[in-house]
Amino acid sequence: MPYRLVAFIALAGLFGLAAARAQSSLEYTVKTAYLAKFAPFIDWPADAFAGPNAPLNICVLGSDPFGADLEKATAGQKDGDHPLAVRRMETLLHEAVCQILFIHDATLADEALDALRTRPVMTVTDSGMRAHGIISFVVIDNHVRFDIDDDAARRVGLSISSKLLTLAHAVRHRGGQ
Repeated sequence: MPYRLVAFIALAGLFGLAAARAQSSLEYTVKTAYLAKFAPFIDWPADAFAGPNAPLNICVLGSDPFGADLEKATAGQKDGDHPLAVRRMETLLHEAVCQILFIHDATLADEALDALRTRPVMTVTDSGMRAHGIISFVVIDNHVRFDIDDDAARRVGLSISSKLLTLAHAVRHRGGQ
């Protein structure tokens, strides 16, 4: 089993156990770790980046539940030749280049998801939201988990590793499963 996958599984397990005893701040610490670790399990088309060494931007739309933790989690991290970078936006900027977009505010979700439905952006929605991104965080029995809409990912040109799909709480594949 590749080292990355073992580390990801261990991280998920540790944070899942800790989340059982946690408050909201620990919930977002877990979500921070997931956001920082999703990238190696996703393939973007080459045109999703400004250049071959351009940053892989993790964008936070609306209010920011992470504070400086997301920068700490991504500091010095790379996905191939792409250094991870964090960007924050109060509103969705159409010229913004994001490879991963985390949406915390339910009031911004529908508009953002609609605007990005044909762009190669891994949308991630927070737990408890009616709208769902390609990845949706869920909290089950005080454990932070995530669901994946693999069909939606494919429609925008993203390929999600089978390793990440097996870690998901639920996966929607072609045919609606």
